[in-house]
Amino acid sequence: MKVRLASKRNVATDICEFELVSVDGSALPAFTAGAHIDVHVADGLVRQYSLCNAPGETHRYCLGVLRDPQSRGGSAGMHALALGAEIEISAPRNHFPLAAQATHSILLAGGIGVTPILCMAEALAAGGASFEVHYCTREPARTAFRDRFAREDIAAKTRLYYDSEGPRADLDAILAQPSGGRHLYVCGPAGFIEAVLARANAAQWPEGNVHREYFAAPAQANAEGDGDRPFQVKLHSSGRVIDVKAGETIVAALAAQGVEVQMSCEQGVCGTCLTRVVDGTPDHRDVYLTDDERAANDQILPCCSRSKSPMLVLDL
Repeated sequence: MKVRLASKRNVATDICEFELVSVDGSALPAFTAGAHIDVHVADGLVRQYSLCNAPGETHRYCLGVLRDPQSRGGSAGMHALALGAEIEISAPRNHFPLAAQATHSILLAGGIGVTPILCMAEALAAGGASFEVHYCTREPARTAFRDRFAREDIAAKTRLYYDSEGPRADLDAILAQPSGGRHLYVCGPAGFIEAVLARANAAQWPEGNVHREYFAAPAQANAEGDGDRPFQVKLHSSGRVIDVKAGETIVAALAAQGVEVQMSCEQGVCGTCLTRVVDGTPDHRDVYLTDDERAANDQILPCCSRSKSPMLVLDL
């Protein structure tokens, strides 16, 4: 659907908040905390951004976008948008939802990973739920949405940490008491998420109670060296077999033969291209699936993952 950029404001150093409204003034699809949208920044350039306004608002969508010096075009394109610009977006999707059964939620944000965490905090506060927020940034000037975290119903449950001053977040203490009713949510740079997941694993958090959302895949997630060999993909519906070359992605090989798979991030982060595996053993290189889901070997992110077996039969 097409939306218009209604406002754009700086909320921290190199971070802008973008307010999008429908072009014709109609209501936008409702969403839940943790949801994101695909933004068509330019021709052929699609990026995912978490919604950070109050869930249930249908008159606007708000995004927080960091101007990344290593941008592959997404953040630079967003920051270049002028007021009134019209862009295409998808309806909201939520791969990072709050667990309805949680008795207490621990929300951990690193840098721009605060966008879904902020939305979650406001939703939990509105529902009178038990939660705590730990928000880590380089310095106060790079801490986005401080005004919203200062709200009376959220401030008392929020701790801010700065690399430049004061104590760092004590992850061992924060994650010391896993239980069936406590749920952990983490979003931020890959290194931050990996550190939190490692501490949660050491503290024996149940995997089903640990939720994470990456904005980009860690460097090692898409590179397994000697596993990058050619293989074949069979389409379950027709029996057609397609060769996948070394260094070629499954979706690229399929597209070259006229078989389109819906895709967005191209890094195994967003889950858009998730496909059922009928037979064969995937070489998982995504950061979307959980360890248990990977072990089941019944689904794959073909934008980045490959095959350990000579042939992979996909439900296409």
